[in-house]
Amino acid sequence: MKKIIILLAIIFPVIAYAGNDAQEFTVEGIKVILKPSPKEVITAKLFVRGGTSNYSKEQEGIESFALQLAMSGGTTTMDKLQFANESEKIGAGIGAGSGMDFGSFDLVCVKMFWDKSWNLFADAIVNPAFAADEYEIIKEQLISGAKQNEADPDAHLRLISLQGAFEGKNYAKSPNGTSASLPNITLDQIKAYYKKTVGKQRIFLVVVGNVTKEDLTAKIKASLSKLPAGTPALVEPKNSLKTPSVLQEDRKMATNYVRGMMDAPKVNTPEGVAMAVAMDIVRDRMFIELRTKRSLTYAPGAGYASQLAGSPYSTLYVSSVDPKKSIEVMVEEVDKIRTDGFSEKELKDKKLSFLTDYYMGLETTESIAGQIGTSEVQGNWRQMESFTQAVQNLTVEQINAAFKKYSNTIKWTYLGDNTLVKTEDFKQPKKASKAKKISTTKK
Repeated sequence: MKKIIILLAIIFPVIAYAGNDAQEFTVEGIKVILKPSPKEVITAKLFVRGGTSNYSKEQEGIESFALQLAMSGGTTTMDKLQFANESEKIGAGIGAGSGMDFGSFDLVCVKMFWDKSWNLFADAIVNPAFAADEYEIIKEQLISGAKQNEADPDAHLRLISLQGAFEGKNYAKSPNGTSASLPNITLDQIKAYYKKTVGKQRIFLVVVGNVTKEDLTAKIKASLSKLPAGTPALVEPKNSLKTPSVLQEDRKMATNYVRGMMDAPKVNTPEGVAMAVAMDIVRDRMFIELRTKRSLTYAPGAGYASQLAGSPYSTLYVSSVDPKKSIEVMVEEVDKIRTDGFSEKELKDKKLSFLTDYYMGLETTESIAGQIGTSEVQGNWRQMESFTQAVQNLTVEQINAAFKKYSNTIKWTYLGDNTLVKTEDFKQPKKASKAKKISTTKK
């Protein structure tokens, strides 16, 4: 009973985050989604559609580079130091970043300084200075970050697994760039990229806070309306992960890292909701089987990559000193679920915790704006309105059907001691074809 009370306390204050009071309108060719909130904190996020589809493999990281440089390098009317000082005076958090499907310019401020904060935010977007000295500073920071990611086993495992699963496709690119791509990105390329990409046909604005439509409309007309029309972002067809494979990278470490990728349905579909809940249950089962019962790992994992709009996927993960046994146990559990299915009790219990976690992730105006924008990129931000009901209406037959349909094959990626595993150790679900070894590298 206590858990139910806690859940209700979480849900009801925020359940209207994307309800009927949220509205969509267009200002000077720019799509706007406004979610009023009584909070004194306002978040504005300008999304740029496309993500990794906006640039070539050779220019990995250019969008993140360009957006960060625009937001932190000053404007044509205010140098970096002045801009930083003015932002700090009023406590305005201004930044930018880019991912697989979109980039974004971000503003978080208090209601009292909304006007001043917006002016700084919009000025940076419309009139970036692109100063040479700041370009060099950010370039070195990004290269350093890329090298750290390449050295970090988990970050590197994720990157090479995506490269293997989506070879030749947009999701094989690293949004943050690599130590090989970043040094070759010039300031002139960044300027040209920004001009080409940040246009009305690729952007949309999400604002969550105590703001009126009239005020926001006036602000956009005076600032963001000056952006060029540009061209629409490219939309890549869904890439299904139906061919089993094994990619290994030899690295002598105390722990070995394994990531399995399976196909998954689109996020904004009934199957997508079912798969998200199903993989949450799989994660619980993997914890019991791999850690509690056998002590093969400290932190096993499983999940549904719902943040990806184009080609979502599901994952199995383990870091272990015994990768062969760990893989065997994971596939045995997948086969067990495919044969016997999940139980009614598992689904009933999971709905409660799943929605609790979901709403705990929507406690701030910033997180709400981020989720609205992500949902818009995935197809339609209004799908959030029916999400709770969709989870509550799920049946065990639906999650069993979704899991069975999308768990036929696994694309394995291994980072660790190659002497501990052979290609045949990377098992596949029963009746799946044998995995093909696509790469073995040493590092």
